[in-house]
Amino acid sequence: MYCPFCRHPDSRVIDSRVAEDGTAIRRRRSCPECGRRFTTQESVILMVAKRSGVTEPFARDKIVRGVQRACQGRPVDEDHLAMLAQRVEETIRARGLAEVPSHEVGLAILGPLRDLDEVAYLRFASVYRGFESLDDFEKEITALRRSRCPAGPEDDADPAGIPEKGD
Repeated sequence: MYCPFCRHPDSRVIDSRVAEDGTAIRRRRSCPECGRRFTTQESVILMVAKRSGVTEPFARDKIVRGVQRACQGRPVDEDHLAMLAQRVEETIRARGLAEVPSHEVGLAILGPLRDLDEVAYLRFASVYRGFESLDDFEKEITALRRSRCPAGPEDDADPAGIPEKGD
């Protein structure tokens, strides 16, 4: 580690602490040459393997931009998008892999996005899963409805929630 002040190629660690919920380490260092102190932060870089074979560092802002397009015109604010991106990153980091396929990132987005806004979820899923027909949309909408309210014997009422005559 080069000293940022005198460019001496060595430094001594004075103190180390866990930072950012355990995903990074902050180290207080001292330069033996000039005696000045500075702080460094070490974190593991999560890499994403794209279909083309290229790998790139994971970027939350890339998730926000992708989901933002699906949320265009929907009542979703920037804070919700930032929280969604954080949830996606936490999910991926919890797997404990240094490199994840981009497909897994897309899968990690689908769950939180479905909870955030169902229309945005359908838009994102249609592109991500490559919907090619109305049947694809219908199947996804049916799955959404089932996940929202599982069918049971009490669901014999009219879809508007009005009980049929004689109930």
